[in-house]
Parts: sequence; structure tokens; C-alpha cells
Amino acid sequence: MSYVFDLGNPITTADPFPEFARLRQDDPAHWSPAMKAWIITRYDDVRRVTLNNQQISADRLTPFFKANAEFQRGGIENLVRYLNHWMVFRDPPDHTRLRRLFNKVFTPTAVENLRPNIENIVGLLLDDMAAKAARGETVDYIADFAYPLPATVIMDMLGVPREDLRDVKVWSDDIALFIGTAQVAGNKYLRAEQGARAMSSYFRSLVEARTAVPADDMISKLVLARDANDALTTDEIIGTCILLLFAGHETTTNLIGNGFFYCMRFRDQWERLLADPSLAATGVEEWLRYDGPSGAVARVAAADVDMHGRTIRAGQRVFAFVNAANRDPEAFADAESFDLSRDPNPHLTFGHGIHFCLGAPLARLEARIAAVRLAERFPRIHLAIAAPDWHDSLILRGAKALPVMLA
Repeated sequence: MSYVFDLGNPITTADPFPEFARLRQDDPAHWSPAMKAWIITRYDDVRRVTLNNQQISADRLTPFFKANAEFQRGGIENLVRYLNHWMVFRDPPDHTRLRRLFNKVFTPTAVENLRPNIENIVGLLLDDMAAKAARGETVDYIADFAYPLPATVIMDMLGVPREDLRDVKVWSDDIALFIGTAQVAGNKYLRAEQGARAMSSYFRSLVEARTAVPADDMISKLVLARDANDALTTDEIIGTCILLLFAGHETTTNLIGNGFFYCMRFRDQWERLLADPSLAATGVEEWLRYDGPSGAVARVAAADVDMHGRTIRAGQRVFAFVNAANRDPEAFADAESFDLSRDPNPHLTFGHGIHFCLGAPLARLEARIAAVRLAERFPRIHLAIAAPDWHDSLILRGAKALPVMLA
């Protein structure tokens, strides 16, 4: 087959869904020489990849690092050291142990207790947007709302001072270069290393401070987490803090941004939300499905796996495209339609099985509050552009900016 899927193509990045439909129909297990990976697009197959922890490994970092020239030169030491502690890159039993300990502090009650703070942050950001518009300045929904909301929530949760938000964004953007950019930037690994080094140093000082004097925050709870005689090491706590801060705001920013964008594109759905704020519950699930914040699940085959008459060889990379699966007409009726009342909505955006997103309840809570309060405050808000530029990423799916008019 001559067709080659390449998410490094800006046209595909802007709108990958026609390509996803073609692959689902004609080549559901597609080898892309451009991406040097298998591309999986059907709902049942993506679900299978997320559940097959024996043959398809979440630990895609170890083989990559070993083959990377910068690793061999010792140039990405911090990136290796701390990202290897991220639960999303670990298989059992390491994943089981980390998740068990983390479950002790990231409870449903702990998330629900964040509601008043989320409401407060949303209110302050909406005030800032109104003030900006009143001064005649451009309001960017991403920079002024969708980014600072989840970033501030997770920083407050961890006990990180809000005034450090600007530094955190720089470090996070650098790490994001490694997590999934489609283009090969010559210095992206070194920049990601700089971000990991700066963020790990920052969190090490906070962990040391909370070890000496615990406070009422997530870092202190991680320090105190115990399971029999099993405790989190300092490096594991630092790695987990980086993961929480990175994943806790990058993906939720994209969720709140993408969902809003499609509400503006399909204005009838925005009008439905204005008329019935209770639609926020099912509406956020449709935000997650239609063009969700996590484009793909990245894995490495730990053994040969047969799929649709093709053999995925051990050691080969696999990208299971969640956003393709979420528009599979075999799984969703009228899959290309954006419908805030869609129910049931069994999307795969938060993953499946042991790697189901631990932060899903928090992301849902933030997005629902954001949708309702934004609709209340700025019912006539609309886009000031026809279409956004999208981030160049295999893993993260989001708009770079969304300039808006509030009235």
C-alpha cells in the first residue's frame, strides 16, 4: 500500500480525522515508515492495546533512551532519571506499587474538596478576561483561561506557589517537546533535559521542605504515603510531582480548549448549553470524545503481536490513536456529529485498564465548572479567528491559541 500516514504533515495535524477514517476502513494496522511506528485506529483495537499489558508495554522510554545518542553521552540524565518514574511509563509490578501508594492521597473526596477552590480560580480568571477586554486588549481563551485554570489548580493541590506559574510553564513546554512532538527539532531532547533538570531541582527543594515540616498539600501526603514498609523514594516523589504538574495541566488545558472550540464551531450546541447548564455533564464527555486532549497512547511491543493480518514485531513502537477510535462508527452512532447530550459515551480518552487516568475525576470537575461559569458570564463569546493552529504533537492534542471576543 503506497499511502503513508504522517502526523508530521501540518495539513494532517490540523485535521487528522479524514486520515483516521481512511485508516480505519482500509488499513487498521498501518505501518508508517515516516513515523517508524504502527498506527492503530479502530475502537476495539485501541482498547485491546490499552489492555494488553503482557505483549504491549507502557515502558516506551527504556528502549528509546538506550538507542538515543544523547543518552549514551549522558546528555539527558535528568530526563531519564525522573520520567522513568512516571506511572504512565511503567508496567507491573512497578506500576502497581506506584499506583497503590498514590491512590492513598488522590482520593475522590480529595478531588471533591477542590471544588470551592476551582470555582474561585474560574471566577478570578473570568474577571481578568473581562478586564482585559475592557482595556481593548486581545483575549486568548487558551492563555487567559484554559491554561491557567488547571495549572493553578494542580499547583495549589501540590502546594506550589502560584507566582511560580511562569517558570513552571517554561519547564513544562520544554518537557512537552520530548513527550510527543511529530517534527524532529534538533535540540528538543536537550531542551527537554533542561526542563526536567530545572523542574526536578525545584521539586527537590519542596520535597525536602515538606519532609522537614509537612503541610496540608499533596507533596506532604506523598512524603508520608506508606504501604506496610513500602514508601515512595525521593526520586519517585519528584517524578510523580513532575507528572502531576505536567499531565495535570497540559491535558486539561487541551480538554477545556478543544471543547470550547467545537462549541463555537457548532454554535447550536453552545446555545443548548446556555439554555440548559445541566448539559455540562454529558457535554464534557463529548468534549473528551470528539477531539480529545490525548491524541494517542504510545506503547512498545514486548512480544510479536498479530493484528489484521500484520505482525507487530517485538521492539516496534505502537501508536493507538484514541481520537481515531473515538470516532469509529462501529462504536458510536453518528460518530462525526458533535452532540453535547450524547449518552452513553464510552470514549477511550482516559485510557482503559490499569493505566486508566488517575486524574480523570479532577479533569471532569474542572471542565464542567469551566463550561457552566463561562456560559453564565459570557454567553455571547465567540472566536476571533476561523481556525486555530494546532500543537505539533503525537500525544497531546490542543490549539496553540484561541483569540475570542466576549460580546
